[in-house]
Amino acid sequence: MTQIDSYSGNSEIAYAKINLALHVRERLISGYHDIETVFAFLDNGDIVSVQPGEGINLSITGPFANGLSDTDNLIMDAAHLLASQSDRKLDANLVLEKHLPIASGIGGGSADAAAALRLLNRFWKFDLSISELAQLSAPLGADVPACVHSQTCLGKGSGQDIRYLDSTALKKYVALLVNPLIPIATASVFRDWDGIDRGALVGNTPMEMALSGRNDLQLPAESHAPVIRDILMRLNETNPVVARMSGSGATCFALYESLGAAHSANDTMNSKLEKIWTMIGGIK
Repeated sequence: MTQIDSYSGNSEIAYAKINLALHVRERLISGYHDIETVFAFLDNGDIVSVQPGEGINLSITGPFANGLSDTDNLIMDAAHLLASQSDRKLDANLVLEKHLPIASGIGGGSADAAAALRLLNRFWKFDLSISELAQLSAPLGADVPACVHSQTCLGKGSGQDIRYLDSTALKKYVALLVNPLIPIATASVFRDWDGIDRGALVGNTPMEMALSGRNDLQLPAESHAPVIRDILMRLNETNPVVARMSGSGATCFALYESLGAAHSANDTMNSKLEKIWTMIGGIK
């Protein structure tokens, strides 16, 4: 996939998100859950682009475009939210090039909305800071502010209480994503969480938290897609630094110390499992 400079021109990468660890602490009256998670982002994902137009419009292309609405879409929600901050009439023809599977636990829709906000912030010359954009994006979804930042961070509360983490050491790793092409609704997985608080994140660095952490949504996600267990078993056979399910699934990831090791693992996974989608990327 072509790499694009996130902050130049009329295109923006919607960076794939992974949860290095995801601890669910309790259910909240609001309907959200109190979580602790380490967000990290690949240098790869969907692509959102913009050109002048009349009104605000969206078209969708790419391998996972099928079934997506060009009106009932978080990108359109994000565009209208940003446009509402101005008394000018704002126009944009947006294009989403969809490379990430739908409902896959790697922030696809949230990342797309976040990319649209970053892109239109430039295109419409709002000149808001990333922190201001993230704050504005909060009503769009729990993961959207973290996706606006697209930097390694610790998320607490619903995931929107964000603190930057030093990602220097993480950047030496290469990630392999593996998805069984089974969409899973996030709400269903959280609903099926057993309600047991298994404790807080431990560690001072992202990798320490990843190695000592877990994903509390893995077991409920496996009830929707049992193949997750097989994917993780096979990923662990490729000698990664760490392998885990991301978000509410069904995408799993593994981190490797070299690009060659990631490609070798990718070949292994594709030879042993049918009907999977994979993506390789560095950590931003």
